[in-house]
Amino acid sequence: MSQRYAHAKQFRRHKREVKFLNIRLGRVIRDIRRKIKGTAYLESAFADELSMAITLRHQKKRQRGRKIYSLHAPETECIGKGKAKQPYEFCCKVSIATTNDKARGGMFVVHAKAFHGNPYDGHTLKTVIEELTDWIGTEPERAYAEKGYRGHEAPKPLRVFLSGQKRGVHGDIKRELRRRSAVEPIIGHVKNDHRMGRNYLKGKEGDCINAVLAAAGYNFKRIAAWLKAFLRRILAAVLGVIGALIDLIRSASQPAIVREA
Repeated sequence: MSQRYAHAKQFRRHKREVKFLNIRLGRVIRDIRRKIKGTAYLESAFADELSMAITLRHQKKRQRGRKIYSLHAPETECIGKGKAKQPYEFCCKVSIATTNDKARGGMFVVHAKAFHGNPYDGHTLKTVIEELTDWIGTEPERAYAEKGYRGHEAPKPLRVFLSGQKRGVHGDIKRELRRRSAVEPIIGHVKNDHRMGRNYLKGKEGDCINAVLAAAGYNFKRIAAWLKAFLRRILAAVLGVIGALIDLIRSASQPAIVREA
């Protein structure tokens, strides 16, 4: 109810409801402490839940450091998007790397990794490039990223080009840099069509597993679409040959008409 008041900009009522919830939460914490006092196994069983409840009760709106946004998923973080429609997202950061050139089946996701702790984007690029090199067995020739990766720690910084960059951008690099924005619809498909937007797996390990599985599902979908188109062409060619043979057989089996003068 308090969030509905906040959405309607009725902040006095919102503050009153939050205060009421804090009072109730404090009563529950004190009641549980009183009932489990002196019982070792109950104190150990309720230790994590009580710690989260105490942190939740005393955290402030603009405090620095770790905050709890979800009791069933305490690893959830608040990430500022800077968009009017969706200024914040409560999740963890996921890095997606794709191919730059369009392959026969489309653009494939070659690396996906979840990062916890809300790190700066530029500090994740080094890890992504190193893991990508291990995965595909060869080092990428060039990397293209958005402006949020400024100040990155890539092992070879001269091979990393950011959107809007002018220095050193010419020829093939300029053409490939224009295709950097092609990764955005791929991220949208992975989030909306392959369940990366909402994770049902528990813990930080679940976040990492869900990111990899969503990327794998997208790749399988692209491969299946390419195979479908490829098989359609094969069937069309086979049916064309069969049709030509049938016409040839029909023309050969027709009796010849002989006219006498």
